[in-house]
Amino acid sequence: MRARLVVVGGAASLVIVGLLASPPTLTAQAPPAPAMTDCATAASGGLKLICNQQGPEDLVVVPGSQWVVASAFGGSGGINLIRVADRVSMRAYPTVGARRRIDEKKYPACPGPPDTVPNARFTTHGLWLQPGPASVHTLFVVGHGTRESIEVFEIDTKPTTPSVTWVGCAVAPEPIGLNSVRGLSDGGFVATNWLARGIAPEGRTRMMAGEKNGELWEWHAASGWKKVPGSEAAGANGLEISNDGKWFYVAAWGSQSFFRLSRNGTAPSRDEIRLGFRVDNIRFAQDGSLLAAGQADGASVVVKINPDTMAAREIVRRQDDMVFRGGTVAVEIGADLWIGSFQGDRIAVITP
Repeated sequence: MRARLVVVGGAASLVIVGLLASPPTLTAQAPPAPAMTDCATAASGGLKLICNQQGPEDLVVVPGSQWVVASAFGGSGGINLIRVADRVSMRAYPTVGARRRIDEKKYPACPGPPDTVPNARFTTHGLWLQPGPASVHTLFVVGHGTRESIEVFEIDTKPTTPSVTWVGCAVAPEPIGLNSVRGLSDGGFVATNWLARGIAPEGRTRMMAGEKNGELWEWHAASGWKKVPGSEAAGANGLEISNDGKWFYVAAWGSQSFFRLSRNGTAPSRDEIRLGFRVDNIRFAQDGSLLAAGQADGASVVVKINPDTMAAREIVRRQDDMVFRGGTVAVEIGADLWIGSFQGDRIAVITP
């Protein structure tokens, strides 16, 4: 496997080819985070907030840009739909009368919906929306709680409020700890193994110091789960694929880096850049660049990465405070960036 490590300096362009530096020394335990201000009254200056969330760790924009889907990494979990016009949020799943229709051909080993067994828990993490040819799109969701799985839904945007129907799942093998998912055109998907379930605290500490501990896994109904060669990473997190399908783009949260990996079988090429913050989710921007969001020392950061040159440019750095903190994802809605968080009850809206 050919590997080329590229260090990005300061503002933004590719400057050095060399070794990836070690992240700063970590303290044993961070002090507890202060309580956040009331969401309804907290917005100020150029910052707007979308309230009534439960740890909106990931966001995806529904085709047409009239709706956004938000995960719920905390609280009672589930999936939220947010209407862009007035930024009103509503629970999409599970709800009273939620639609469930398993596609047994596509998901033959799925044991059933994630929320119907006694004492079910369905917190949600990474999201991916696969556009359909008309009004029906496929939503892939990383689910935790009762089981570790990729849950699959159909979103029909034809009704005034889109309808959401659960259609299947793929349960992850032990001890994979899922984080992000990216659907494939044939109905399969790729997911990141961020941190093994049940791992000892020192394992997480080593990952945060840059030790490779996980990788990408690809799933298809016919073949099941398989590791992606050459994808080993320290805290494999956000995930995207190039429009031509030839490259994976991966956030390595533990090593504070980003890499691209060719999709050419057993001898992939890999290029990696250090970004200097804990890179979380990745989304394509309207101009073809990649928006990578994550956490620096006491700040939420968003950079734009050119997927061809691997040059990075910082576009948002906001100090964490009682209004918003822990940024994890950025998506474009018009001229605004909607920034999700793994904690709290809000999404930040910023015009960079």
